[in-house]
Amino acid sequence: MKRNWQAEELVEYWTLLPKELELLAHKNPQNRLIFALLLKFFQLEARFPETDHEIPAVVVNYVTQQLGIYPSIYQNCNWQGRSIKYYRKKIRELFGFREATINDAEELVNWLTEQALIYELKFEQLKNAAAARLRELKIEPPTLNRLERIIRSALHSFEDKFFQKTVVQLSSQTKLQIDNLFQPYTSESNLNEILSESIIDSAELSIWNELKLDPGRIGVESFQTEIKKLSILRQLDLPVDLFTTIPTKVLQQYKQRVVVEYPKDLRRHPEPIRYTLVAIFATLRSQEIIDNLVELIIQIVHRIGAKAEKRVDQELLQDFKKVNGKTNLLFQMAEASLQQPDGVIREVIFPVVSETTLKNLVKEYKSTGNAYRERVYTIMRSSYSRHYRRILPLILEQLEFRSNNEVHRPVIQALELLKKYAFSNQRYYDSSENIPIEGVLRSNWQELILERSNDGDIKVNRINYELSVLQALRDKLRCKEIWVVGAYRYRNPESDLPTDFEAQRADYFQALQQPSDVEEFIADLQQQMHSALMQLESGLPKNKYVKIKNKGKSRISVSPLKPQSEPINLWRLKTEINRRWPKTSLLDVLKETDFRVNFTQHFKSVLTREVLDSKLLQKRLLLCLYGLGTNTGLKRLSDEIGGSSYQELLHVKRSYIHKQQLRNAITNVANAIFQARLKHIWGEGTAACASDSKKFGAWDQNLMTQWHIRYGGRGVMIYWHVEKNSVCIYSQLKTCSSSEVAAMIEGLLRHCTEMKVEKNFVDSHGQSEVAFAFCHLLGFQLMPRLKRINVQKLYFPFTGSSSAYPNLQPVLTRTINWDLIRQQYDQMIKYATALRLGIAETDAILKRFTKGNLLHPTYQALAELGKAVKTIFLCQYLHSMELRREINDGLNIVENWNSANSFIFYGKSGEIATNRLEDQELAILSLHLLQISLVYINTLMIQQVLSQPQWIKLMKKQDLRALSPLIWLHINPYGTFKLDMNERLLIETAA
Repeated sequence: MKRNWQAEELVEYWTLLPKELELLAHKNPQNRLIFALLLKFFQLEARFPETDHEIPAVVVNYVTQQLGIYPSIYQNCNWQGRSIKYYRKKIRELFGFREATINDAEELVNWLTEQALIYELKFEQLKNAAAARLRELKIEPPTLNRLERIIRSALHSFEDKFFQKTVVQLSSQTKLQIDNLFQPYTSESNLNEILSESIIDSAELSIWNELKLDPGRIGVESFQTEIKKLSILRQLDLPVDLFTTIPTKVLQQYKQRVVVEYPKDLRRHPEPIRYTLVAIFATLRSQEIIDNLVELIIQIVHRIGAKAEKRVDQELLQDFKKVNGKTNLLFQMAEASLQQPDGVIREVIFPVVSETTLKNLVKEYKSTGNAYRERVYTIMRSSYSRHYRRILPLILEQLEFRSNNEVHRPVIQALELLKKYAFSNQRYYDSSENIPIEGVLRSNWQELILERSNDGDIKVNRINYELSVLQALRDKLRCKEIWVVGAYRYRNPESDLPTDFEAQRADYFQALQQPSDVEEFIADLQQQMHSALMQLESGLPKNKYVKIKNKGKSRISVSPLKPQSEPINLWRLKTEINRRWPKTSLLDVLKETDFRVNFTQHFKSVLTREVLDSKLLQKRLLLCLYGLGTNTGLKRLSDEIGGSSYQELLHVKRSYIHKQQLRNAITNVANAIFQARLKHIWGEGTAACASDSKKFGAWDQNLMTQWHIRYGGRGVMIYWHVEKNSVCIYSQLKTCSSSEVAAMIEGLLRHCTEMKVEKNFVDSHGQSEVAFAFCHLLGFQLMPRLKRINVQKLYFPFTGSSSAYPNLQPVLTRTINWDLIRQQYDQMIKYATALRLGIAETDAILKRFTKGNLLHPTYQALAELGKAVKTIFLCQYLHSMELRREINDGLNIVENWNSANSFIFYGKSGEIATNRLEDQELAILSLHLLQISLVYINTLMIQQVLSQPQWIKLMKKQDLRALSPLIWLHINPYGTFKLDMNERLLIETAA
């Protein structure tokens, strides 16, 4: 049971009703309290507490207040007597429950095996599923130890049946091909890279190890290598429907187990286990490789055009000089020519317009219009024909493209034509071929690509056409109008949506708390728009910080926020903390957090057995997390601290530290901070957080690292979600060019902490009209700090209502197209449900709603909905200076979080020194865990200092407003890494 209960929650769940109070009559105070607590506990949990420590003190205090007795009586209650057994029996009878029997345990094992384990393998989730099943059957669950044995038995039974069922579907040839994957790998290619990514020796090298490697840098070689991997996996000839009934997240857990095992360990498994695990790996790895191939196609085609434009721009900038007054020059040249039509150019024209001016004019023309495009296209064609054309046969042979929209059928037909001529030496296509032009060739390129023969017939050059088809294919792949068979992120977009939407329509609308009637939805939105516009309209004449102008492009003028008064006592507080806990090791901060929170309990081995001593494992886990989180690396830690070799730390990292386990640990620490906070210091809990990204340098021999156009340099982006008191509730790794809107929505939906997020502050890059629409449907308020607030527009809620807002006329534009929203309402709810349930990655779903897909009807409806919601927000933003300050303060907290990153992540100059995507994610999540541990310990330290009356009296309102637990004056992240498991930080007893 959770330990932290809010006042309204206590009233809702722990209030004794009149009929329940009647059951307590004629009992002494102790028995009344025991019966009341057992009754309400069972009402909530459908079980009894195993110990008296399970019931939080705040609950005991609330119940004793209702009973009119002292809370100290709770300490004298007897929880082992006969009265307890009698009370439990009466409560079971009251709710219609019975005790569990041996037959019930067997039936629960069967139910878990057949119903629950196909969806989830994690113990906590299975425990919850078992408890829910027993509650449904009105059976009191057994003790936790007994329930754990039941779940372990069910898991063993499920795996045994699953492995046996899978292996009988594999042919003997498939099994032979799987065994061949583990044969020694003699090729010298990628030898050094394989050795660098593992601790195995050269004798252990095999095809298996190469299959696990991530793709290298963007280029033809990486594409060819990925195609080779895909061919090897397809040669296994696995049945198409082998795992159709098993969810991807269950398969992912088995895949993680396969990845960390060495080939010699896999060979030791019995055949059903070995072949099933490898088949799971091959299935999921094939999807990942196809996704990587699509990413490579998108990036390579973009690179061809980008490099050509860059080269032409550099050439033209060297000798470009803009010529002014071209119209006047043309007049002078024409007049001079008419006066002396038979004259010599040097004698007639050059005296009027100099030769240098005419040369500059020619250069300017070549830098614009058709001449510029022709030069760019020439370079693109040359680059493609000489180098990149090698990947085209591989694309056509290995990937199958499809589309659900007939509008994009020409691109599919063009790909079929390319495949037909893939190995032909013809320069032009046959005149008899049906060559798709519309929807494939860009209108401004057609005159460059289509050639005319002397007799007037159109000829299509194959190289030119291939390049155009690849460009069209890239555009459609990016918005998933064309999808790829066998992919995961680039799969059929219909698979990203709930398949049972029509059957569960009412439940899905209720889960989103949206009305099922579209007219009710629209009427509510119109009323909100009208109220917001009227509020801004009536308050504008008195609003001295916001002005609406009648002329010019910049119609909205917002005065900057005045700086708030400087807190005068925060520096004293930081100095006192530094005096009490000077030079505190960051490693000790991580250790102390684990001692208090026990986040290392979430790091379970993905292998079948755990043989390490718990205390030794805890120490090695902390060393690994510190080495990853500071970017110093495991080898530095093993060199500095005796007793843990590099191989031992690497084994712990491979077997125990994975992305989801790190997220669980972070959630654990975040919840511990929320529970430990004192309201009189930190204020009431908040439902708002702010999100922003930070660039980190990274190695670039991978698909994640990109050149950042704004900050310069190669790297990756980390997107943080931070609440007002510096607790980061979610983080994610993303490319520099990927959507911040998708990252923002992902964090709001997946953070899994106790915090209930209702408002999210972002900067201009984290918002869009589609973002406003989805946040509204999902129940969040998106509140951006808009960079170009001066050119924003407001929309009318009703037709013909312009006269109602005379002061806003300069910034009002048109009425929202409500018919689009009516037509696409169910589709919008369907996509919002897909985001909520996590059926597909958020970024994969939102790819459909980009500017490259403007004609998509759902996108148009989302844009209209976003305009309506954005109008409401803009009215509130312009009307309320307090809201503007709240947003600004929230984003400043994220900036403060970003500033601490470089202090902690200092190793290797703060650059992520790996090309493996998994290692990049582990490094960032470890940084997150280390930094939030610092926030946790600082929270306790600050509260310890302020527990003294003289210090809390010293703190003024502005001091508490600006108080942040993210400080590091007293922290030492460098030096010798000393980890003594017997030492503790003296927080409570520090003088």
